[in-house]
Amino acid sequence: MNQKLIKLFLRLAIAIGFLSAVADRFGVWSKDVSSWGNWESFIAYTKLINPFVPEVLISPLGILATTAEIILAILLIVGYKTEFSAKLSGYLLVVFALAMLTSTGLKGVLDYSVLSAAAGAFALSQMKEKYFELDNVLKLPQGKLV
Repeated sequence: MNQKLIKLFLRLAIAIGFLSAVADRFGVWSKDVSSWGNWESFIAYTKLINPFVPEVLISPLGILATTAEIILAILLIVGYKTEFSAKLSGYLLVVFALAMLTSTGLKGVLDYSVLSAAAGAFALSQMKEKYFELDNVLKLPQGKLV
């Protein structure tokens, strides 16, 4: 498989992973395959993995994480500022991994492949050649934040 297809695969895999998790929070997945199944269960999980966060900030934290996942997924799918979006995705996934690790332990981090996804996001952020990306159409200089 050539690097262009690997880059496209990474973009879509990370984005779809984010969107699948978001869909789960809103009950899109059936109960037999769902991790949370609804927003309330997701917020309870957010509280579980962030015990150091004051109760009043748990819901806003869940909203922030969900919004970030939706925005980053869209940016990765369309290929807008791909390297920057991938790097932010990697950081977000590392934050998730650290929250999970410090609260529930290593098993969840490994079972949900959070570290693998973060590594994939950071690898994607290093791939400079454009392929099937909005950045190609816009002809933005690489490395510039516009």
